[in-house]
Amino acid sequence: MSDSERIVIIGASLAGAKAAETLRSEGWDGQIVLIGNETELPYERPPLSKGVLLGKDKPNVGEVHDQAWYDENNVDLRLGVEATAIDTNARTVTLSDGSQVEYDKLLIATGSRVRKLDVPGADLPGIHYLRTAQQSQALTDAYAAKPRVVVVGAGWIGLEAASAARERGCEVTVVEPQSTALAAVMGEQVGELYADLHRQHGVDLRFGTGVEGFEGDDKVTGVRLSGGDVLPADLVVVGVGVQPNTELAEAAGIDVADRESGSGIVTGPDLQTSVPGVYAAGDVVRWDHPLLGHSIRVEHWQNAKDSGAAAAKAMLGQDVAHDAIPYFFTDQYDLGMEYAGDVPRGMSYHVVLRGDPASGAYLAFWLSDDNQVLAGMHVNTWGAIDAVQDLIRSKKTVDPARLADSSVELSEV
Repeated sequence: MSDSERIVIIGASLAGAKAAETLRSEGWDGQIVLIGNETELPYERPPLSKGVLLGKDKPNVGEVHDQAWYDENNVDLRLGVEATAIDTNARTVTLSDGSQVEYDKLLIATGSRVRKLDVPGADLPGIHYLRTAQQSQALTDAYAAKPRVVVVGAGWIGLEAASAARERGCEVTVVEPQSTALAAVMGEQVGELYADLHRQHGVDLRFGTGVEGFEGDDKVTGVRLSGGDVLPADLVVVGVGVQPNTELAEAAGIDVADRESGSGIVTGPDLQTSVPGVYAAGDVVRWDHPLLGHSIRVEHWQNAKDSGAAAAKAMLGQDVAHDAIPYFFTDQYDLGMEYAGDVPRGMSYHVVLRGDPASGAYLAFWLSDDNQVLAGMHVNTWGAIDAVQDLIRSKKTVDPARLADSSVELSEV
């Protein structure tokens, strides 16, 4: 590509910003247009449900770069404007202000949006979702009054929101239709360890029940459960997952996986979509993972960083196979956790614990039926995640008894 060519990035997200950064660090001096529908500079989302909710950080703590970086690196950053259409034949992107931008290569990094509850009263003031910097700041401000908080959903966002609320002195109840916390992503055995953590910190957990609606006139005052009970609430946090923003790509004729297949813009290992010259990165991409051997979509911070950089290199013609092991982390109370790997939906597995969870420091591994390590995490056992990833990459059959034995080095399992 020459310096007269233009790469357009839809999504001024972490993935989009990392792609722009990588294009410049790899020496490309062509035009870059980075388009974002938020007004804030591109930022990382993890602090929004951690340090910001605790009142320790400002929402801009996660800014990828300051404005000077975009200016100095000749990145045409267009904030507060949305891409409304892609014409892959004309190679143009239409924006919400009526303008059009031509591209030679295009990266779609449109991310995800929160799933919203469609129940009576869902639009009452006092009901919060947590995805953007503005939403995080609004919730942080609301926590300051120490309200009675009901969290709907015991996934990662729900549990982090509950943890922050408790640490700030709020009374907290968590409502979850599954049998325990994180059951869908970690299984009941490990999920129950997280449930116990929250019980120990005074959170009232209501598992096996859903939400029928919200009560209140000018603001939310209660959460009506599927059994008919009403939980008093001054504030509600809804964390019931996200859905990838694939509509723009689908309307342009770019292949998108259906919901049964896990959604996402479909690409190969090089993150190029079904349309030559169009790539995808971040939450929105479902790519063929060359190491794991199946397609995967990852909604976490590390993948946004890694896939944005990988897509940039692929757009420059480099031989790219995006094979990073999925990774994420959480901080709740005095628990710090890092997780790596992937357990495909519907796959049978068994869990091996290494160390005593009662001690507050342990590891957990998810093994296939033939004892290959699919995923692993550590809790307050810093320095272990590299060895966990090595086990996943090795694809070797392990002895569960040796894996559980803390006296055996992970490299020797």
